[in-house]
Amino acid sequence: VLMKAIILAAGKGSNLNPFSNTRPIPMISVAGKTLLDNSLCQLKNAGINDVYIVVGHHKERIQELVAEKLDSGMNIQCLEQEKNNGIGDAILQVKEKISPGEYFLLIYGDTLTDENIYSKAQQSFHSFKCPVASICLPPSNESFGNVFLNAQMKITKIIEKPKGSDLGNYVLAGVFVLPESFFALLKTNKASMEKSLQTMVKEGDLMASMWENEWLDIVYPWEILQANKIVLDSWGKSSIAKSAVMETNVTMQGVVNIEENVVIKAGAVLEGPCSIGKGSYIGNNSLIRSYTSIGSNCSVGYGVELKNCVVFDKSGIGRLSFIGDSVIGENVDIGAGCMTVNRNTNWEKIQVKNGKISLSTNMKKLGAFVGDGVVIGAGNTIQPGTVVFPGEIFPACYSVVHKK
Repeated sequence: VLMKAIILAAGKGSNLNPFSNTRPIPMISVAGKTLLDNSLCQLKNAGINDVYIVVGHHKERIQELVAEKLDSGMNIQCLEQEKNNGIGDAILQVKEKISPGEYFLLIYGDTLTDENIYSKAQQSFHSFKCPVASICLPPSNESFGNVFLNAQMKITKIIEKPKGSDLGNYVLAGVFVLPESFFALLKTNKASMEKSLQTMVKEGDLMASMWENEWLDIVYPWEILQANKIVLDSWGKSSIAKSAVMETNVTMQGVVNIEENVVIKAGAVLEGPCSIGKGSYIGNNSLIRSYTSIGSNCSVGYGVELKNCVVFDKSGIGRLSFIGDSVIGENVDIGAGCMTVNRNTNWEKIQVKNGKISLSTNMKKLGAFVGDGVVIGAGNTIQPGTVVFPGEIFPACYSVVHKK
C-alpha cells in the first residue's frame, strides 16, 4: 500500500528563539540540510511520495522549499493551520485528503534521526496490521509523553506529563501510522491529540515500533548542535564536489563534505566530521574543527577558528575570530577579531537567557546563539550562553578612541 504522510510544521517553538523567530522549526539547518529536507529525503527512501505539510508560523519559508522540489518526483502540498490550536487541530486540516479505510504516516517536524525511522514504522505496521506509534529511549524523558508496553509490544498507557517516579523508559518519537478513523477520534475528543491516543490505547489498538538508533526532539537552541552531531556522525565517507577549489597545503582529516563551488584557501585545516555548503569561501590558515557545519554562500576570513558550530547560509565571519559551540543564523555579519567565550571561568554549567527566562543547559561548554541578520562589529567578546535576537546591531569595540 502506498501511504500518504503528514508532516506537522505549523508550531512556533518559542523555546528555539532566536532561530524560530524567523523560520518554522523544520527549516532549521543541521549538517547543511534543513530538518524538513531530512524528513522528505527519508520519506522518499521509504517509498512515500505523497506528502502533506501542515504550515502556519512563517509558512512562506516552507512554501519556497516545496516549490523547489516540484521535480523531485514527490507530490508535496502545504495546508495551512490558520490559528495555532495545537497538534490535533493541525492534523484535522488534512482530513479531506485521506480516504476512509486508508492509513497515513504522521510525523512531527521538529524531530531528527540518523537512520530511516519511517521505514521502520512501516515495517512494524505491516507486521502488526494495526496502528503504530514509534517509541524510543531519549537522553532524558521528563518532557515527553512516557509510554508503557506489554510483552507483545502493545502500548498499555501513555502518560503525557510524567511526574516524579511515574517515568516510563520509552517516549513517543513523533512518528505514527494511524487510520483515517483517527480524524473522528480527534473530533470526539475536541481535537486533543493526547486524549485521542489515550482512547486508542484504552481500546487496545496501538502497537509500539521500537526505534533504537539516534533520535532527538529539538526544543532548545543548543540542541541544534546535538542534531548536527547526530547527522555528521552518521556519515560514512567524505564527498568533495568536482567544482570545489582547494589551494596548496589544505589539510583534511576525517569525513568532510564540501559542496559545489567552495573555495578553500592555502593553509586551511579541516578536521572532520564537518560540512561546507555550496559557494562558501574559507580563508587562508583558517581552522575548521570537528562538528562544524557551514551553510551555503558563507565567508570565513583569514585565520578564523570554528569549533563545533552551525553557521546558516549567507553569513560572514571576519578574520581572526573564534566561534565555538555556537549557532549563527542567516545573513549574520561578524567583524574581525570577535570571540565567543564558550566556558565560565569556574567551569560552572552554562545558563542560556532567552528573553526573561534563564534556562539551565547542563553543559560546561557553550557559546552564543545569534539570530538572522545580526551585525556584530569587530573586536567584540560574547559571553557564554548569549542569545542575540534577529536584526540586532552591535558597534565595534574600541579601546582607544580618536580624541576631538
